[in-house]
Amino acid sequence: MTITCFIRYEIDPFQKDQFTAYANNWARIIPRLGGHLLGYFVPHEGSNYEAWGLISFPSLAAYEAYRQRLRVDDEAQANFAFAQRERFILKEERTFPQPVPASYLQAPTGYVEAA
Repeated sequence: MTITCFIRYEIDPFQKDQFTAYANNWARIIPRLGGHLLGYFVPHEGSNYEAWGLISFPSLAAYEAYRQRLRVDDEAQANFAFAQRERFILKEERTFPQPVPASYLQAPTGYVEAA
C-alpha cells in the first residue's frame, strides 16, 4: 500500500521566494530521510496563496518512522525554524490519500503536444 502525505499550504503571496527556498531545502532533506518526494508546487496561475507538497510512503508506519527522523535531523529542524522565523506559511493542512493503483504515475502514451 502506498500513501501520500498531501500538504496544503496557505502562504504569504509576497514571500513566495521564501517558500520556494523552503521547498528547495526539503528537496534535499526528504529523500535522505526516507520520503519519496513527488514534489512541491507554488502558485503560478490562479490563486496566489496556495502551495502544495506531496510525499509518498509505503505505509503509514513508514511515514511515522520518517517523522521521528525529522525530529532529530539538524537540517530538517533548521528548515522548520526558517519557516517559523520568516512567517511565510500562514496555514498548513495534511491529508493522507491513497492512490488508485491503475491510475498512479501514468505517463502519456498517445499524442503529446510539444512544449
